[in-house]
Parts: sequence; structure tokens; C-alpha cells
Amino acid sequence: MSSATPSLDLTLPSATMPTDPPPSEVGFAEALRFWLKLGFVSFGGPAGQIAIMHTELVERRRWISEKRFLHALNYCMVLPGPEAQQLATYIGWLMHRTAGGLVAGALFVLPSLFILIGLAWVYLRFGEVPWVAGIFYGIKPAVTALVLHAAHRIGGRALKNAWMWSIAAAAFVAIFALHVPFPAIVMAAALIGYVGARITPEVFVVGGGHGAARKSYGRALIDDDTPPPAHAIFNRSRLLGVMVVGLGLWAAAMAVLLATQGMQGTLTEMGWFFTKAAMLTFGGAYAVLPYVYQGAVEQHQWLSGAQMIDGLALGETTPGPLIMVVAFVGFVGGWLKPMFGPDDLFTAGAVAATVVTFFTFLPSFIFILAGGPLIEATHGKLGFTAPLSAITAAVVGVILNLALFFAYHVLWPHGFSGHFDAVSALIAAAAAAALFRFKVGVLPLLGACAALGLAVTLLAPGWR
Repeated sequence: MSSATPSLDLTLPSATMPTDPPPSEVGFAEALRFWLKLGFVSFGGPAGQIAIMHTELVERRRWISEKRFLHALNYCMVLPGPEAQQLATYIGWLMHRTAGGLVAGALFVLPSLFILIGLAWVYLRFGEVPWVAGIFYGIKPAVTALVLHAAHRIGGRALKNAWMWSIAAAAFVAIFALHVPFPAIVMAAALIGYVGARITPEVFVVGGGHGAARKSYGRALIDDDTPPPAHAIFNRSRLLGVMVVGLGLWAAAMAVLLATQGMQGTLTEMGWFFTKAAMLTFGGAYAVLPYVYQGAVEQHQWLSGAQMIDGLALGETTPGPLIMVVAFVGFVGGWLKPMFGPDDLFTAGAVAATVVTFFTFLPSFIFILAGGPLIEATHGKLGFTAPLSAITAAVVGVILNLALFFAYHVLWPHGFSGHFDAVSALIAAAAAAALFRFKVGVLPLLGACAALGLAVTLLAPGWR
């Protein structure tokens, strides 16, 4: 989930002439092996994950053409949810029907879920051990710099004119000073975009950021002119069937939680809360984190603000979508509010992490399996909407607020009345310089900051 592309065997093949024949048909087992591999190597955040898929699927394997790849990506960018995971689901569905989409999307997430369950257990079981505490002491300032860098990166794409800057500033004031809930900010921004596009449409034109297809890597299995397969042709009864099954799965899971936990049960509350969170992840995981903080830390108290920062730090070091930090939130909440007694904390945490992951990602599968046939019928016609561009601008202000929240907890760990942590401030400043000035990747950055934190804790504890 870091921004550093991993050092893997992703070497590009030599340029392929457009006249080359397409590759042979890809079997389900071969595709499954690729999606499994991708789940373990999908570092780099959305940009890095999409780059890996482009290299492997468009350039190297030629399973899908550049134009079809970008067309699918544009649809995923419009949706709430992790676009890289949705893109994998879309391509898997296009190649091997519903089973292919489910396998591709699930394997993009499951390795991260298992890794985070293990890391969360280590964190809660051994977090007070000096060397573990030292590592987190160094990572926390780095996370603050990472969130600030995310605001800068998204702002560079979204804030193209004074109107977008105004939306971002209003969103910051709304959440920082007025404590307006994140969903209300999203809805207000969408309304501004919808109305504004009819008054001054040029203000809300958003560049796709992915461009048009300019390069050919040879004939692809799913090429520009390849007709959609039978399962990708729009059919109202199929659309209705997908919606019924998807909503039915949600209702069945929620019914089980209500029957076993009750309305006020921890798992029930998590299921409902993360269903709402899944519908609000416009702009990526950093955008929805303030909403998760409001609900998980302030409202339900599943974990503390400091633990939330630690969870984001762990999420940055693992493959998969960054929104998988919600699995850490679920594990800690299940551990601290054990449903199965004080002697079975791990099971409670693992079950809670799994429940949270299910409710967070179920909408993404529904969006792709239900909307895919519509998108396949609109090659070259789908773009960003004005409401989405306004939401993205608002997200910049929200993420800036998140950066200030993290900075407060890191630099004044005991509140403004306590001491100012100068060592953390120096680490945060060095991390920011590494990101903004020297373009250091996230994994090397976190490793260096962890080493600094460990050295300070073990060799000069009085400096903290």
C-alpha cells in the first residue's frame, strides 16, 4: 500500500508490433495464478497497483488492449471504493464471467487481510515491548508526512481553478471548525458539482489523468475491436439478478449479525458502519479515513486515535488497497470488545476484521458485476462527472484536516498542555522532505523512520 513500486520481475518485453497475433486463450487456472500473485505484490497504492496491472496485462501478457484497459479504469475511477481492486474485478469478470471477477477481486484483498490480522495481533500482544514501541514511535511521524503528501498529490490533480480551491477550503473549514460529518460534505460537494456544471460547465471539466490510448503493444486477447462476450452484453434481467443477489448477501449477513449479536452488538454496528463507509470512499482511502475516525474512534470507541495512526502505518507496509486499514480497525475493536470471552481475543479480532472487510468490499463487487455490461456498451463515451470533480476537490480539504489531526497526536502526545515532542517533529520534517523533495518511496521511508524511532527508544530514551 505504499507509493513505492516493488522490485519485482515486471520487466517489459521488447516492443511488440501491432501486426503480431493475439495471445492464445487464457484458461481460468492461469488467470487465477496471476490474480493470486497480484494480491501479494500489489504495493504502491492505487497508482502503483494500476501500473503493475498495466505492465502485466496490457504490455506483457496482452490480455486486454490499452484502450479497453483505460475504459474500464475510467469507470472504476467514478465509483466509490478502491479503484485498483475494482479494476482487477472488472478485467477478471470480462475474461471469465462472474467467477473470474469474484476471484480477481477477492485475491486482491485476501492476502492483505491475513497479513493485517497477523500484524494487528503482534501489535496488540507485544506493542508495549520497547523495541516494538520504538518502531511505531518512528513510523507515526512518517505517517503524518504521508497524509500531507497525499493531500498535495490529490490537490495537484483536482484543484485546477479558483472554484475547486474554494470547494477544498470550504470542506476543510466544515470538518475542522464546524465538525460537519464527512457524508454531508460529500453530498454538498456533489450537489455543487451537479448545479455548477449547468451554470459554468468549463469549471468542472476534469482531466482523466490517464489519457487516451496512444501506444499499441500488439493485438490483445480483448482488443479494441473485440466484441463484448455474451455475459458482458447488457440485459435487464441480469442486472436485476446481480442486484438481488448482492443485496441479498448483505441482508443475510446483517440478519446473522442481528440474530447473534443484537442491534447494539459490536459486529452489527461494524457491519452497518462500514457499509456506509464503503459508499463514501470517493478520492481513495485517505478521503474516507476522517469518516472512519469519526465513527470508529469518537462514536463507537473501537480504538484510540493513536491506534488509528499505528493501523495506517501498518496498512502502508502491506500489499493491497490502503482502505484495508479497516481490517486493523475491526481487529482492534473485536479484541478490545471481545464477543467470545476474555480468553479468545484473537478469534474475536479475526472475526471482526473479516466482517469489516466483507461489508467494505461487497458494494465494489456489486458495482462492477452490475454496471460492467453498461460500460462495455459505451466505449469512448464515459468520463468523469462534474459531481465527482467537486467531491475530489472537497476531499483535499478533508485530507488536510486528517494530516493536522495526526500531527497533533504525534507532536503533542499528551495534548497541548503536555510537552512538545521535538524528536517526532524532526522525523516528520525529514520524512516530508524525503517525500516532497527527493521522491523517496513509502517502504524505504517507513523503514528508515522505524530505524530512527528504534534507535531513539533504545539508545536515548530521555530524548522522547
